[in-house]
Amino acid sequence: PALRRLAHSPPPHYQKGTRPVRDWRTTTTVAIDLMVYAILSVDEKNQVLTTYIWYRQHWMDEYLRWDPAHFDNLTHISLPVESIWVPDILINEFVDVGKSPHVPYVYVGHHGEVQNLKPIQVMTACSLDIYNFPFDVQNCSLTFTSWLHHIRDINLSLWRQPELVKFDRSVFMNQGEWELLYVLSRFQEFSVKSSDSYAEMKFYVVIRRRPLFYTVSLLLPSIFLMVMDIVGFYLPPNSGERVSFKITLLLGYSVFLIIVSDTPPPTAVGTPLIGIYFVVCMALLVISLTQTILIVRLVHQPDLQPHVPEWVKHLLLERAAVLLCIRDRKKLGRSRTQGLDISRQVENNDSTAKPNHYGCEEPRECDAPGDARPTPAVAVPAEGSPLAHGILREIAAIRRFLPPREEFRDVAREWLQVGYVLDVLLFRAYLVAVLAYSVTLGTLWSVWRDA
Repeated sequence: PALRRLAHSPPPHYQKGTRPVRDWRTTTTVAIDLMVYAILSVDEKNQVLTTYIWYRQHWMDEYLRWDPAHFDNLTHISLPVESIWVPDILINEFVDVGKSPHVPYVYVGHHGEVQNLKPIQVMTACSLDIYNFPFDVQNCSLTFTSWLHHIRDINLSLWRQPELVKFDRSVFMNQGEWELLYVLSRFQEFSVKSSDSYAEMKFYVVIRRRPLFYTVSLLLPSIFLMVMDIVGFYLPPNSGERVSFKITLLLGYSVFLIIVSDTPPPTAVGTPLIGIYFVVCMALLVISLTQTILIVRLVHQPDLQPHVPEWVKHLLLERAAVLLCIRDRKKLGRSRTQGLDISRQVENNDSTAKPNHYGCEEPRECDAPGDARPTPAVAVPAEGSPLAHGILREIAAIRRFLPPREEFRDVAREWLQVGYVLDVLLFRAYLVAVLAYSVTLGTLWSVWRDA
């Protein structure tokens, strides 16, 4: 048969160890094509990208030509790779030999065109930037070049048009964590220390991580905890439950960070932005707890505190209340003077009660000789009666107890008003800080995602 005769009749003087040109000044041009089939793994710690590609080569062999008329119009034949000359084109970024299937044949045409088609599992070094994880986009290069022959012997070109290579995702299996955006191609010459130039064909594989899993497992729980921290400010400032609530949130966030500590990719190059996000959220929770402790300290234990200074009243109860648009600031002012009115009323009652017989602390002082006071019409206990002495003693004790108690309540009321205004002020400042931080972080991630 024609196929056997053609396969067993090699051309005369063919040597597979020599570049197949009749004139040594002729340059062998190797056309290269690449299609990405799958992204197998991205090792951020070791900076290694593992891909599975379909690789194609095409060159002219001037000694592998025949007349199809002599071989039953046979125009193409497959030959073993070991029996013909193959260019020594390698990938510069190779770091390990992958589990690539061995394809033992090449396809040869009757004009001498040779096609070497093979799938390759490529493990290459890549500078991975995970700063904007999980919305990161990686750009890894595959540089094909002849390891020995300079550009005068072997030149490289692109088999297809760059636009066709760029958006070709016909064979890509896009069910994993990474999706293929595009493949850029560029030809360049490379030389070392002014020596001979070498031809290089670079393919830039641009991939993007799918962030849905990390958004659900990392970002959303953290956002929910921060929202609950903001809602916790609506607890009354004089309630002790706010401190325990904030501590519980801080403890829950710490446990959350321990659980997800292995999820972000470890790397020695830098810290991902999501790590900074977690640290800032933890710092915001600590600041919120500190604010709560400060407010609780103001509104509790007023017996250990003096009266509110006048400059604090003017600054918080007047200026800050107007600035914060607190609607009941007039009520705050009225309640602030309520204690003074009560104390003045007590003093007036004391002054009007002095001429009264029952207002005296000692009965004998009221019945001194020469006293011209009118005798009440109601019958009273006798002057030396033990019952009268007991009643007067109780009334005197109550009078001594009421003014300090009213002063104590007045001090507590003033500090409660100061704590309320300060709590609103700190809450709004905290809310502005959280919103500014969230908007900044979301803008950065959106810009990097669309870049």
